[in-house]
Amino acid sequence: MHMRIVPRKELELFLQSLRPHPEPRPNLEQYTIPAEAASEVLFIAEYRHHDVGARTVADLGCGTGRLALGSAYLGAELAVGVDLDRRALETAQRNAAASSQRRKVQWILSDVTSIVGKVDTVIQNPPFGVQRKGADRAFVAKALEIGNVVYSLHKSGEKNRAFIKRLTEKHGGTVTEIHQLEFEIPQMFMFHRKRKHLVRVDLFRMIKNA
Repeated sequence: MHMRIVPRKELELFLQSLRPHPEPRPNLEQYTIPAEAASEVLFIAEYRHHDVGARTVADLGCGTGRLALGSAYLGAELAVGVDLDRRALETAQRNAAASSQRRKVQWILSDVTSIVGKVDTVIQNPPFGVQRKGADRAFVAKALEIGNVVYSLHKSGEKNRAFIKRLTEKHGGTVTEIHQLEFEIPQMFMFHRKRKHLVRVDLFRMIKNA
């Protein structure tokens, strides 16, 4: 079956139409991924590597569902979003209901460590471990346990790159690519001093070793 190539701007507008988290919590680092960054991640995954279309995709720590719903929009057979925050998943369900992707997504209320099963691809924007040190480790471990290919976003920097590479290898994977992106984060919490803040992030593509 021939799948339509979705224009980048069309995907971005779709992602922008989705509601953000109504009450984000700083301790869970609940930043809604910007639509521009989410579309860049999904475009790399699908149009550079064909890891989304006709595949099963999991979004661990899915929040309000942008990466899961974006995967469905690009032709994923099934996209599963996992989050431990009920309010986030309620918003994700509303986003799915308002879109044409409702039948292609499922939502699971759970800590990521409790998830079992297998998917083709994991696309995730985990906590960076700024508020809770090491919070991103469980996401990398679980992603490599359940997925054959993983796209994972982490705070940029040479030390962190080396750490994520070691962590990937520890859990039976190999980093094949790193892409540097920028997140524009609006003023959301009391400790934010600026109206908006640019954060450099690294997108890691990991494959599970045979």
